[in-house]
This record gives sequence, C-alpha cells and structure tokens, in this order.
Amino acid sequence: MMALSEQDKEWIVEQLRTVETTLLTEFHKWASPIDMRQRSHTAAIRALDIETENIADRVAKLEGI
Repeated sequence: MMALSEQDKEWIVEQLRTVETTLLTEFHKWASPIDMRQRSHTAAIRALDIETENIADRVAKLEGI
C-alpha cells in the first residue's frame, strides 16, 4: 500500500481549491442574471396584482357591492 507524501496532499488540496473556486465562479456568473430576471418578474407581478386589485375595487363599486 502506497502512502501519499505531504507534498502530494498539499497538491491535491490546492487542486481541489482551484476546482471549487472555478465552479463557484461559474455558478455565480450563471445565477446572477437569473436572480435579476426573477426580481424584475417579481416587481412586474406585484404591479399586476395592484392593478388587478384596483380593477376589482372599481367593479365592486359599479356593482354596488
């Protein structure tokens, strides 16, 4: 059975850090636009909700409810 030297272990840890950093960077680049789109959609939906509520109020007044 072969044991890893400290130098080998350090190299492996450094490689893992590099891969982790690369993956996190790519995920962040991918997720940022999605987050911005989601926020913009949320704002649009809120505006539609307010408009729908206003229309419902106007209809209710016209119907005398």
